[in-house]
Amino acid sequence: MSGNRAFRVAATSARVATGVAVAVACVIGVVAAIHAPWPVIRHDPAQVEVTSIPGDTVLVCNGDLRALGRDSSAPLDMRSAAAPRLTEAGSSGAPSTRTLEAPDLVDAGEVRVLTGAVQGRTAPMIAAAESVAVAEDDLTGFAALACGEPRLESWLVGGNVGTGTEDIVILTNAGQVPTTVTLSVYGTSRSVRTVVVPAETQSALPLASIAAGNETPVVRVEAVGAPVRAVLQSSLVQVLDPAGIDLQDAVAGAQRNVVLTGVQAFPVEGDEADMTVLRLLSPESDAQASIVVRPIGSGGAGTEFAVPLTAETPAEVSLSGLAPGTYTVEVEADSAVVAAVRQQDGSGLDSDFAWVTPAPEIDSEVLVAVPEGPTAQLQLANTSDDEATVALERVDGGETEEIVVPAGESVSVDVDSQTTYRLRPSSTVHAAVTMTESGGLAVLPVQPGAGAEQAITVYP
Repeated sequence: MSGNRAFRVAATSARVATGVAVAVACVIGVVAAIHAPWPVIRHDPAQVEVTSIPGDTVLVCNGDLRALGRDSSAPLDMRSAAAPRLTEAGSSGAPSTRTLEAPDLVDAGEVRVLTGAVQGRTAPMIAAAESVAVAEDDLTGFAALACGEPRLESWLVGGNVGTGTEDIVILTNAGQVPTTVTLSVYGTSRSVRTVVVPAETQSALPLASIAAGNETPVVRVEAVGAPVRAVLQSSLVQVLDPAGIDLQDAVAGAQRNVVLTGVQAFPVEGDEADMTVLRLLSPESDAQASIVVRPIGSGGAGTEFAVPLTAETPAEVSLSGLAPGTYTVEVEADSAVVAAVRQQDGSGLDSDFAWVTPAPEIDSEVLVAVPEGPTAQLQLANTSDDEATVALERVDGGETEEIVVPAGESVSVDVDSQTTYRLRPSSTVHAAVTMTESGGLAVLPVQPGAGAEQAITVYP
């Protein structure tokens, strides 16, 4: 081989080797680049956390107890059966009061709206509750209801349209404009009714007029124009004897975890299947609900069972196997549900019943008004894994009581009627006021403080 040819072969071999090396390096570089973090060009939007200026705190009360059918010539007319007694207080003094019209109620009394005016950038806390006791040929018993905030959407989980029941849906519009309210009934048959409630007016209609044929109705209340306060008044007559009254507040909305505290079981004779009953509805989809019933004041595991739910169809479960006492009922479902418990202390004359609605989470200071009436207790439920401490004191002065609520347990504390308390929990709890005597029952879930404004993030 000549020298020139040998040189060309060597040069070619070198170029090939160099090309292979470069190709291998490129492949390695690409593979490494795929797995390596790439540079990111990011522009964080301008943002600022602000707390909006609060509005006045407004609570709407329910007003007179209504009697239906007292005039046989006008069976759908409603008459005032009793005027309620009001207990109220505020963190900055008593709230101001104005009244609304109730044109459909004969001999109507006052329907009160309580307002705590903003001072500077702070909305005062206010609390109020009404109670009524009646002993008439067609109505007897005790009922109590906290004055509450109106809502654009709420649920009435309770009531009955069977023989001997006279249930009334009461809608109160405290706004300055009329509101159109759609009442959607869930049950064995679906129905929808739309009513217009004029500004600053209370209206009512019999539950049977919108839920006929439904033994376990649940009513969704939707308002357009102004928020509305929805209340269900219930009464019962058994074998010609009046057997109780109740005022039930609407539930704010469906949720996957529901806590009902202050549920009572009473010693009864004979058939007790309908003495304590849980009503459930999954409005969106089929669901499986897990129910845990724990006695208050006991660290026991409680009773647990499951309930299958069909979408848009209310279900009822008897809790008749409970020993006499007070309980917390926890509902956990894989789809959002609404729930309430009906409890009754007997049958016939000198008995009463009450619907127990969910007690929402309380994680900050709140005022609790205990109205005039029977023996009252504050029920505190702690469903978390950590112990909670609740400070309780009268608004009008007095010593502060420190209440320890163990994790996963509930406790009861005696409170005075016609008194407003300040409640300060160290962590999240659920609370309700129970009022109990022979022939007199009421349960008032404690609501979060109205007027508290949360900080929000604003992106200009």
